[in-house]
Formats: sequence, C-alpha cells, structure tokens
Amino acid sequence: MPLPSRALDPAPPDPILGLAEAFRADPRESKVNLAVGVFVDETGRTPVLPSVLTAERRVLEAGASRTYLPIEGRPGYRDAVRTLLFAPGHEAVTSGRAATAQTPGGTGALRVAADFLLQTGGPRTVWLSQPTWPNHQQLFRLAGMAVRTYPYLDATGRRLDADAMLGELRDAAPGDVVVLHGSCHNPTGVDPDVSTWHEIAEVAAERSLLPIVDFAYQGFGDGIADDAASIGVLAGAGLEFLVCSSFSKNFALYAERVGALTIVAQDAARADAALTHVRIAIRSNYSNPPAHGAQIVETILCDPALRADWEVEVAGMRSRIRGNRGAFVDALGAAGLPGEWEPLRGQRGMFALLGLGAERVERLRREFGVYMVGAGRVNVAGLTQENLPRVVESLAAVLAS
Repeated sequence: MPLPSRALDPAPPDPILGLAEAFRADPRESKVNLAVGVFVDETGRTPVLPSVLTAERRVLEAGASRTYLPIEGRPGYRDAVRTLLFAPGHEAVTSGRAATAQTPGGTGALRVAADFLLQTGGPRTVWLSQPTWPNHQQLFRLAGMAVRTYPYLDATGRRLDADAMLGELRDAAPGDVVVLHGSCHNPTGVDPDVSTWHEIAEVAAERSLLPIVDFAYQGFGDGIADDAASIGVLAGAGLEFLVCSSFSKNFALYAERVGALTIVAQDAARADAALTHVRIAIRSNYSNPPAHGAQIVETILCDPALRADWEVEVAGMRSRIRGNRGAFVDALGAAGLPGEWEPLRGQRGMFALLGLGAERVERLRREFGVYMVGAGRVNVAGLTQENLPRVVESLAAVLAS
C-alpha cells in the first residue's frame, strides 16, 4: 500500500521552530530573533550555567552505567522534582499523593498526560486559554482530544479578564480537562494573582474539572517558590490534577530534554495506581527516558551548595528578563509608538504579546529581519542593548503604516 496521499503534500512549517529555520537561513547580519523561547545573555548567546557545568563534571566522573532507566525515570530525580514543586514538608509530598514520572521535556510530559487520560477512559475535551502556546492545540488534537478555548485577555490585550475566563470554564462539562499555565503565561506574560488562582480552584472543584498545569518557567516570574504558588493553591483545594514540568529554561538544558509529569491525587493509593498507567503510556511511546540531563538536575537539587548557586543563577536570568521588559517599554515610549505599552513592564516571564496582527509580523520579518511569532509574541529575553534600537525602529515603521 502506498503512503497516504496527505503524507505526500508538504506540511506547513512549525509556527515557532519553522521561524528558527528561516532565521538561520536569513543572510542579513542585522536580523533579530525574538521568536524562539530561549534565554540569551547580553551578547546574544545562550549560556551554560556554572552549576550545570559543575554537576555535569560530577556525573561524568562518577562513570555510572549507561543501562536503561526505569520506565518512570530516576527515583532521586523524581523526588527532587516533587520537592521543587511543593517543598519538602508539603502534605502532598509527605502523604505520597503526588507521584512523578520523568519525561523528555515539558512537551513530552504533556503528551504522556494526554495519552494517560485517553487510555484510562478519561475526558476527551481539553480547554486551552486563548491565546496559548501554539503547540498545545496540535499536541492535544493529535493525541485524540477535542479542543475548546476559554478567553484570557481583556479588550486591551494586556491584562487578564478573570471574569470572562471563569465564566467560560463554568460552562465546561464535568470531567473536562483545563490546561493552565502555572506561571509566566506563554505567550502573554499575564498571570492570575493568588486570589484568582483560588477562584480557578473553586470553579474546577464545582465543575469537577481536571487541571493540567503547564509549568515550564519556574523561577522566571517572581521566584522559584513564588512561581509554584499556583500549584500550592490547587493542592490545598483538594483537587486532583497533573503538573507538566520543564527544566529547559531554568537550567538552560534545552538540548537535554528534561521534564516530568506529576500526578496529584486524593491519596497515595490513587496516585500509585495512576502511575502504573503512566508507565504504560511511556512504554508504548519512548519506552524510558534519557538519563544525562536528569542526572544534572538531580545533582544540583540534591546538593545544598549547588542548589544555592543555581538559585542565584536563576535570579540573574530573571533580573535580566525584568530589565529587558523595562528597557523595552521605555524605548517604545521614547519613540512615541502608538499603543498601551506600560502593562508589559509588570508582566512575568520571557514573553510579551504585542498584538500586531499577522500582516505586520510578516512585514517585520520580510523587510527588517525582526522575527516574532503569531500576532507579535516576542521573547523579551532575546533583546540586547545592540538590537533594541533596531527592534523599536522596525516596530515604528510598521505601526506608522
């Protein structure tokens, strides 16, 4: 039997990684990449954290066996991930009702979560914020789930519309899945405050919804513990939910694909039973996870001195991102660009949504070599003193028309 006819028609490029390929092929020296979500320093390089280098040397010197890991990953790594989410003495950890499996990145955790739910007869409808990370839609649809959206931003496109969000979720069917961004919402940088998180938890309990928390930027918002406040609120409300962790950003381990799926259940027995089904989802997909990146993260989190160094490094990345936000807003204001830019200063994480529209974003890329995603998602971590004036000048040109 020949290949399916659709397989012979080239698929469209990925909305984010496809731009990375186009950027690499662009010969212009003045090009600026604000599309891909990768932290860079002032020189435009993605750094290797000193704590990571130290941990990696220890891992290599230990010369551990390269045999397969257990299906659910390294036990020490899984314990370290739980304590990063909840702190060591949290009831969800001490009671055993939080069970963790190692995954290849946060994307791998999301796909394992979807497969786990579908193979166990779970909900087939998932609710995503509008807007959300572009890969959410594709991932859940290809996993076999129906996708619906809930409103997220107000009319300005700069602030959360909590009433609209909660109102839509109150119409969700009991048992539906709702994907929530734990902190540093992608693509908007707009996060619910703690009070709103309590309201979200109340609606999830009232409607018997199952939250999946996409938690890819812990430490890039307000701090490592502060960014996990959303997780604590959901756990404190007695909800059952899933957390998909990624350590690409906060350990700068992009190429190592280090993540985790944590199931928070009502009790340890339910968590352990769910983990047996997660093992099946993993085994039928990639069999078991890679070791190297997880060993690095485990080494750092389990060594008090290394962990302290890492927290300082995360704080430095967070400070740079905040400084870039402020510099960007100041430059937009000084240039007199039309629009409401000040709210961008107080948003969290790597991303801001400019709301430019697809035509202006395409013009920025084509005429000026400034790469953004969708309707103007920018990675503020990609701004430098050198490229900021060009970015603002290019924005001024497309907004003037």
